[in-house]
Amino acid sequence: MFTDKVLSCKDCGRQFVFSASEQEFFAEKGFTNEPGRCPECRSAKKAQGKSNKGGYGRTQREMYSATCSSCGKSTTVPFQPTGDKPVYCRDCYQPRRRNSW
Repeated sequence: MFTDKVLSCKDCGRQFVFSASEQEFFAEKGFTNEPGRCPECRSAKKAQGKSNKGGYGRTQREMYSATCSSCGKSTTVPFQPTGDKPVYCRDCYQPRRRNSW
C-alpha cells in the first residue's frame, strides 16, 4: 500500500506531497522514479517545452537548393548535393521510395 510522501523540488526547493494516489498511478504506468519537481515547476517545464514548437531544442535543419534529376524542377533538400548521385524533388522521390520496399 502507498502512503503520502513529502519530497523537495529540485528546481525551486519547495516541499510538495507525492500522494498515495499519484504513487499508484506512477506504479501502474511503470514509472520507477519519484517526481523531482513540484506540480508548479512540472507545469512550467512542460509549457517551456511546448514553446519550442515541438523541436525540443533542436536547431532548424539547413536546406540546400537543387534541381530534380527526374523532372528538372527546382527543389530543396536537407543535404549538400555533390553531383555524384541523383537528387529528386518530393514528387519524384515518393514513388521511388515506395518501390524500394
